[in-house]
Amino acid sequence: MKLVGREARHFLEQPDPDGAGVLLFGGDAMRVALKRQTLVAALIGPEGAAEMRLARIAAADLRRDPAALDDAVRAAGFFPGPRAVVVEDAGDGLAELMRGALADWRAGDAQIVVTAGALKAGSPLRKVFEAARNAVAIGIYDDPPGREEIAAALAAAGLGNVDRAAMGDLEDLARGLGPGDFAQFLTKLALYKAGDPAPLKAEDMAACAPRATEADLDHLLDLVAEGQAGRLAVELRRAGTQGSAPVKLVIDAGRRFRTLLAAAMAPDGPEAALARVRPPVFGPRRARLAAQARGFGAERLETALGLITETDLALRSGGAMPGLAMVERLFVRVAMLRPR
Repeated sequence: MKLVGREARHFLEQPDPDGAGVLLFGGDAMRVALKRQTLVAALIGPEGAAEMRLARIAAADLRRDPAALDDAVRAAGFFPGPRAVVVEDAGDGLAELMRGALADWRAGDAQIVVTAGALKAGSPLRKVFEAARNAVAIGIYDDPPGREEIAAALAAAGLGNVDRAAMGDLEDLARGLGPGDFAQFLTKLALYKAGDPAPLKAEDMAACAPRATEADLDHLLDLVAEGQAGRLAVELRRAGTQGSAPVKLVIDAGRRFRTLLAAAMAPDGPEAALARVRPPVFGPRRARLAAQARGFGAERLETALGLITETDLALRSGGAMPGLAMVERLFVRVAMLRPR
């Protein structure tokens, strides 16, 4: 049987305890692995692996020893409870073996959970699971999680109380991050909010959101983008002593000012443009970057990017001036472009 959409999501969280097998396939190995983790936990419980009710077999091992699957499915466990056998990295070459295993499956045997990469509609392995009455095939695609999936992940992390703005930010972040990074972010957010009964807000998101650059460098570029030329020398020396190469400083400055230029030129406003950045920015951080974009304006931002490009080329050509001095001159010139 083939499941898609809401039925597939529901099945992964509440699988059929009397089913024989499940095939999870998709091009993103991380997404498939996370769904497999959810499914196996629902099948055998959180203590199943510790109680040796979970067996893992690599597809390569099965090709050498096909009988290993039947042995694992029928093996009696030391602890009572449902069992599962995970077959990883399967391909179409195992289709007939899986057909026989599903046909021979009996109540009390371990459920067979098979993971595979991207499989075409005509894949023999897919056809085996889609045609079997006691098995399910679920495609795991690269679509970002919807609000329902995010809400379920939040509830699992103990974050059920979320205000509307923060939920919107979470949806933006889910579109910008991979599934593993998003799961780690939710874990970090849950730790941050542990013991705090207040609703999750955009400010909490901003405190935990992944940053594209180091915090000190973000602060330095904020000073440049806000025209605070007088404070740059001290911050630049700090960045230099922390090992930031001049070329990296210029590259990150170029990235920041391209983001600001795109925000300044967006017809729907800087805030909307910044929400589309990957990964997105949130709350007060988004407001600060939007203010920087408005303060400079598109024309001056283009001029700033021209200066940044010139300095980048000069640094790479190995000029006589020390690199950090070139970066300091660049940042002061760019900061002074912003109208007072």
